This record gives sequence, C-alpha cells and structure tokens, in this order.
Amino acid sequence: MAFMPFVTAGDPDMETTGAVIQELAATGVDLIEVGFPYSDPIADGPVIQASYTRALGKHITVQQIFEGLAATNPASLPPILGMVSYAIIFRTGVERFLQQAKEAGLSGLIVPDLPGDEAADLFTQAKKAGLDLVQLVAPTTPRERVREILKHCSGFVYCIAVAGTTGARDSIESALLDQLRWLREETDLPLAVGFGISRPEHVAPLRQLADGVIVGSGLVRFLEQCSAGADGKEGVLGGIRDLSVAMVAATHS
Repeated sequence: MAFMPFVTAGDPDMETTGAVIQELAATGVDLIEVGFPYSDPIADGPVIQASYTRALGKHITVQQIFEGLAATNPASLPPILGMVSYAIIFRTGVERFLQQAKEAGLSGLIVPDLPGDEAADLFTQAKKAGLDLVQLVAPTTPRERVREILKHCSGFVYCIAVAGTTGARDSIESALLDQLRWLREETDLPLAVGFGISRPEHVAPLRQLADGVIVGSGLVRFLEQCSAGADGKEGVLGGIRDLSVAMVAATHS
C-alpha cells in the first residue's frame, strides 16, 4: 500500500514546508499532498483549518507556494499533488494555474469544492497540461453519482473515510469498507483512503481493499507546535519523521 502524507504550504513558512517535504521523502513516502491555504475550506477539520489560518495570517500567496515547491527540486521527490480550492484556480485563471502547477513540479490536483460530476472542463484542461485530477467520493455518495465522478478522475480515487471533515478518528467505519469493495468493481484506478486516518493501526482493516492511505491532521498538528514556538523546527521535523516512518512501515509491510 502507498502512504501519502499531507502538509500545509506556508505553515509556518515555505522554507519549513520545503524541509518537511524533504523529510517525508527521505522516509520513503509514495506521494506528498500539499494544501494551498484557503479562508473557507470545504472539507477540512479544525487542525488543518488552523494551519491554513496561520499561513494566511503571514500573507502566503499562490506564487510563493509555486516558487517554494519548485525550489524543492520535485524531480528528485515522490509525486506531489496540490489540494486546492477551485476558487483559487478560478481567480488565478485555469490555464495559468495549471501551467504554473506543472512548472512547479506538481503531478496533479485535488479540488474538493468542485463537484466531481461538474469537473469535465477542468479534467480535460488538466490532462492537456499533463496533470492528474483526483476526485473525492464519500461513503454517502450515491453510486450513480460516483460513476459520473469517475468519468473525470485520474491518478487515483480519494475515498473519504467518514461523512465529515478531516481529523483524527479512532476507527474505520464499515460503510467505507463496503464502498471500497464496490469501487473495486467499478474502476481500475487505485483507491486511497483519507479523512480520519492518523495512525498505523488504521491500515490493517484497509489492506486488500485500498491501495493507499492519506494522513493529514496527524502530521499537520506538529506544525502548530512550530508556529507557537513550543518546539523548534528540528523537534517538529523529528515528530513528523517518526510518524511517517511508522506509517511507511505499516503500509509497506
């Protein structure tokens, strides 16, 4: 199984974001998801919302994010995907944003506030730009709607583990497992599970059903310590490293 960690761009600054990306890559992760801070996130829980607020409070810009990502030398790293609001893409200009994303080294995008069955145009333009467009489906998404969403999806399917926002949970819901079994019959795309995945023991119930897991809040909470001055950058990187090593071991075994 693949392990895909999430990090907020610009929290507390892009230099730290770059260091976190390099640290994650060194632990053997398979893909890195980078969140573009946005004032009104549609699916993020309190940990990631707070991280976005901290970054926006320091006036992080889309251009700074792209420049910071490019400086990490993405060609030497696992694939990097941007988690970004469509409002940001629209304000930048779709063609311009996709071009900048490709030039910065991104491999694809996740756009949580663009309904999957309305994503045909962005899907076509992203494909033309050489980028994947990953779509999200939830356990509560009607199956006919899922089939429409899958028509405009590439890279992998982001399977939301719970009916709710991001954040650590204690267990895996049975509705998710049922949906994963059904999705296996509907698509050849890899299935990756996120929202609520936060520790190695969450991996076992997903084995044989999912191709990967995504951890966001479990890692982003370390950045709060850095922003608050409660722990230095090395301490934060150490905590991120330890969790990433444990997740890589759990998924790759």
